[in-house]
Amino acid sequence: MKKKAILSMFAFVGMTLAMYSCGGSSEPKKTEEPVKEEVAVVVTQESNELGKKIYNEKCIVCHMANGEGIPGAFPSLVGSEYLLTNKVGAIAQTLNGAPGGSTIKGILYSAPMPPQVDTKEEAVAIINYVLNQWGNNGGTVTLEDAKDIVINPR
Repeated sequence: MKKKAILSMFAFVGMTLAMYSCGGSSEPKKTEEPVKEEVAVVVTQESNELGKKIYNEKCIVCHMANGEGIPGAFPSLVGSEYLLTNKVGAIAQTLNGAPGGSTIKGILYSAPMPPQVDTKEEAVAIINYVLNQWGNNGGTVTLEDAKDIVINPR
């Protein structure tokens, strides 16, 4: 009988220790969330030079050397809300053109924009150039941003 009491006591102590050592605490386990890294995209000098070259060959006639365009005909690229907030749309517009009839800041721009470049690489270069000229601090676009754009046949 004494043996049974001692075994019962050891069993009780053992089970109590097992519960405390295996059991959870009252605090929930903290899981580490993955850290999202922002990768800065750097526009290469070669890409910037290509963008500048295309701008000077094709865009300067309508949007002017200072990027301010011609009111009522060709919109300004300086501080352009459309350009700065719809970068993928700007790439697509550079590749496929745009019909006239856009109203920007209360001004109707009636002149259509014909396609300006033939490749996504060229479109990305020109948009990166314009995003960072004339006081624009528009960041960058990449070929990844342009991956879903369909280039219309001409």
